[in-house]
Amino acid sequence: MAGIIGKKIGMTSVFSVEGKNIPCTVIEAGPCVVTQVKTEETDGYNALQLAYGDKKEKHATKAEFGHFKKAGVTPKRKVVEFRNTYQEAFELGQEIDVNVFHENDFVDVVGVSKGKGFQGVVKRHNFKGVNDATHGQHNRLRAPGSIGASSWPSRVFKGMRMAGRDGGKTITIENLQVIKIIAEKNLIVVKGSVPGAKGSYLIIRKQWN
Repeated sequence: MAGIIGKKIGMTSVFSVEGKNIPCTVIEAGPCVVTQVKTEETDGYNALQLAYGDKKEKHATKAEFGHFKKAGVTPKRKVVEFRNTYQEAFELGQEIDVNVFHENDFVDVVGVSKGKGFQGVVKRHNFKGVNDATHGQHNRLRAPGSIGASSWPSRVFKGMRMAGRDGGKTITIENLQVIKIIAEKNLIVVKGSVPGAKGSYLIIRKQWN
């Protein structure tokens, strides 16, 4: 199994054997159901489609309802496809839970970062600003400064770091160690932080040697 869909519960901390306080993130990993099995013969590649989180039937489109009905499951909120290159047999409607992971495994977590709206260059790009209130620098402490020359090129280069919308991007955090697994509650505790707010959906991919 290459990965699973989950939800961010929040952050906590645990103590290691050496007595160090380790910041951790608690993730509800599954249970997910298999809604489609793609093969080289029918689709051109091998993949496994998983679904997570129940959704009311009235909120599902006819196409979604028929797709989930074919797999024998109720409509789901989140559907993710995982490329499957491992010799494992999966069936439609099969349930996959947190037991695909083990303690001390390393995983990659994909999520959407918190949206921060329209932000200036200091917050968005970590600009220093003028950093000197003297010598006539009135209300310029968080200003971007020059964005280009005048006569040449007479335009602003593409990619210039300026103020704009920040956050709300797909972020992947790699090499997070699995500290603890609480199987009865489908919870996985990973070392460090993951993107997104509490309750946001995450994709947890297991690293293979």
